[in-house]
Amino acid sequence: MKPALVINGAAGRMGRRIVALACESKHFNIVGAVDYPEHPDLGKDAGVLAGIEPINLNLTAGFPDSADVMVDFSLPQAADIALDYCTKNSIALVMGTTGLSVSQLAKLKNASHKIAIVQATNMSLGMNLLFATVGKVAKALGEDYDIEIVEAHHRFKKDAPSGTALSLAEAVCKETGRDYPRCLTHGREGKETTREKGTIGMHALRAGDIVGQHSVIYSTLGETVTISHSAHTRDTFVRGALRAAEWLVGQKPGLYNMQDVLGLK
Repeated sequence: MKPALVINGAAGRMGRRIVALACESKHFNIVGAVDYPEHPDLGKDAGVLAGIEPINLNLTAGFPDSADVMVDFSLPQAADIALDYCTKNSIALVMGTTGLSVSQLAKLKNASHKIAIVQATNMSLGMNLLFATVGKVAKALGEDYDIEIVEAHHRFKKDAPSGTALSLAEAVCKETGRDYPRCLTHGREGKETTREKGTIGMHALRAGDIVGQHSVIYSTLGETVTISHSAHTRDTFVRGALRAAEWLVGQKPGLYNMQDVLGLK
């Protein structure tokens, strides 16, 4: 039997692709396509909004009575409502929304005692290989290598730096004993900006329609090593999210990430 899927943020750029690719996969029964109450497309067929054939399911501001799993790519201000709904109704949750506050992350962790949750700042396979690698590289190269992280996204992205860039920095700090997030230096300006040993430079670019680019630069006197990832289309993240949703159904309550889903741990 196909898992019953709810998509929160279904009218957004990511949400529409989740609708389209979930239908294409034929692995899910979409029972809810939800967005904020003032959205101008409420009442329209979610399939038509996604650029595919009608699926006889309208975009609504309310959640269905029941479901097996939710995929949330909305906004931080909508995440609490989605989490409360999933917790109350014992629905597994794939949380792809970035820019969550410290209190929201704590709430997510508490909810994971009751429901299964996959929370990830980036759901692509390639990026999750980077998450598993960048810290080990930093540890192997040692303290003489300066580390800088550069990320680029489209002009419409609201949070900076990206959640993915912060996760890369956190992975480096975990392996090397740096104090995260205190060791981060966000951009540089002025006449006295000599880098401090042990810090990680963090730089965010916003331009055009860039889907997502991340580079971790390790540099010392004499050489530079760069590990990078470029997403060519949002479908990369959507396919990862749907893979996570399919994997999550039936899992025990807990807080999982994409490395659990992909068996990288």
